[in-house]
Amino acid sequence: MIDYGRRGREAVVDPELTRRDVVARVTSGEYSNISFIHEIVGHSVADITRDVMSEAAVPEIDGQDADLQAARFDHLRDLRKHEQV
Repeated sequence: MIDYGRRGREAVVDPELTRRDVVARVTSGEYSNISFIHEIVGHSVADITRDVMSEAAVPEIDGQDADLQAARFDHLRDLRKHEQV
């Protein structure tokens, strides 16, 4: 699940994608702003977010500044609201 902030979320579901492919995409930066990664095998679901992130050697970033783009959009909207007409 990829989180785009105020623009929403996107679930990437591809049964042909292997774990190795997901790790490669995380490492290359193709997948960013990842909320979670679930592995579905049969009827069971496992949260493998930490495992994949550690395999991809991506450092965990504090979530405080994770939504910078949305904050920028809010700031620009506030500036437009207070413009003189």
